[in-house]
Amino acid sequence: MEHQSPLRALQHWAKTRGSDAYLHQPDAEGKVTVFTWAEVYDKARRVASFIKSLGLPAHSNIVLTGENSAHWFIADLGIWMAGFVSVPVYPTLGEAQTKYVFEHCEAPLVFLGRLGDNWPKLRGVLPESIIKATMPHAPEGEGVAWDAIMAFDPIAEAEIDYRDLEALATIVYTSGTTGMPKGVMHCFRSMTAPCVCSEVLWKPSHEDRMLSYLPLAHIAERVAVEIPSVMFGFQVFFNWSLETFPADLKRARPTRFFTVPRLWTKFYQAVNAKLPPAKQRVLFSIPFLGKRIKRKILEQMGLDATEVALTGAAPISAELIKWYRGLGLELLEVFGMTENAASSHATRLGRVRPGYVGEPLPGVECKLSESGEVLVKSPGQMLGYYKADETTKNEMTDDGFFRTGDCGEISPEGLLKITGRVKELFKTSKGKYVAPVPIENAISSFPGIEMVCVSGAGQPQPYAMIVLSPAEIPFEKAAWEETLHTLRNEVNATLADHEKLAFIAVISEPWSIENGELTPTLKLRRSAIEGRYAPMAEAWQSADSSVVWH
Repeated sequence: MEHQSPLRALQHWAKTRGSDAYLHQPDAEGKVTVFTWAEVYDKARRVASFIKSLGLPAHSNIVLTGENSAHWFIADLGIWMAGFVSVPVYPTLGEAQTKYVFEHCEAPLVFLGRLGDNWPKLRGVLPESIIKATMPHAPEGEGVAWDAIMAFDPIAEAEIDYRDLEALATIVYTSGTTGMPKGVMHCFRSMTAPCVCSEVLWKPSHEDRMLSYLPLAHIAERVAVEIPSVMFGFQVFFNWSLETFPADLKRARPTRFFTVPRLWTKFYQAVNAKLPPAKQRVLFSIPFLGKRIKRKILEQMGLDATEVALTGAAPISAELIKWYRGLGLELLEVFGMTENAASSHATRLGRVRPGYVGEPLPGVECKLSESGEVLVKSPGQMLGYYKADETTKNEMTDDGFFRTGDCGEISPEGLLKITGRVKELFKTSKGKYVAPVPIENAISSFPGIEMVCVSGAGQPQPYAMIVLSPAEIPFEKAAWEETLHTLRNEVNATLADHEKLAFIAVISEPWSIENGELTPTLKLRRSAIEGRYAPMAEAWQSADSSVVWH
């Protein structure tokens, strides 16, 4: 396919398949409202009309926050139709980071969706001058209600700003090394690049179905579900809650399914709990019966119709991929970043090699720097970081490649393996980046703690390793245990959900220059510390305690 504006694609489907189902929105009672293409087109134009009535400065940034929903899609499309820039914000983002994003992007308007327990925190940091508009299931009594927005006449088609492909479409905030988010700017060309790159690989069509549940504030959900659904004209089903996820997935029966390794692991563990691996091996080996059982497992997951299954955002074990492939699900790894709209690498059908994230997508160039850092030039390359020209310059090479911060190896066949990271940021098994330094600073300021290292790459949640001051020896274990439990809770209260510490591990042996864990200037050698204690991380996590001792 050729690059085109998502708004042109939306108009096309509304004109040619207007009565066909597009978005399926459940509610708390399980009732599902279905929006057709014509209805989505009409409602997005009403959102655009409402926005234009406010007389906002041209091309202003408009924030979208709330759980995934059909209305989120509609508001996003309406923002674009009116000629503005959408800025998605995680509902679970920490207060300090949320406050920073609102101040940094200077949005005059925010669309509020379903926020649940996150609303009090968000309400406390919203700028006083910001105009609030609400989507269904948003906090009651806040700003302009959705019904009032829907009462506006749809913007005339001649007035729709179909947007130049190079125009700024969205700013996606992602954590930087300081712990404060960086605003990644994407135009319509880069946002639609994944569709162009992957069409030949996975042949999406209007007959596909997908489930939307990963946060829409993350680039992956935007370019894996929202944008492709508009460009290729397929249906999207939404998840209401964690409790309803199994039923929502079965209702959708997606033909294309993307999720993070953590969920693939949960599926696997759930199957093993009902059918132990030893019994699986016996039953799977029986002709006919084994095939029926495998099919039944996929049906129970809701993945029996899935033709393209993708995993990304974090590492996944080769054993897990092998298990799914044995089940009949061709699970393929993908690799990308917010800065290139996730348009980087993918595993091709028939070219699966465990441990490798695949080969460059069409139009993508990849090479390694002298130090082994993965450098990527992609059709999905960002315009740059918002209000941060110097940072943008530092993240790019002179010949236009983005510095990913990952170390890697490239096989003779062109397959990429990620072997580590260059930057201090690390990614949990949930695919979330964590900046350790701000968390370490919060902990190290506490009396009696001499050194601290926050880690957790590949783990569900980060954790902190600390060394107590020699003055605290011998340790009064019971007293320190209560103190550290309280400290962890106090620190966690200031962090976003994905940054919250699972536990604090007290290390009895001091870190020193001599053992290679400190630099001559007494800075942490993270790789050495993490390499030494990584084998204990699983046991520490399993202890299910806020404080562990080593």
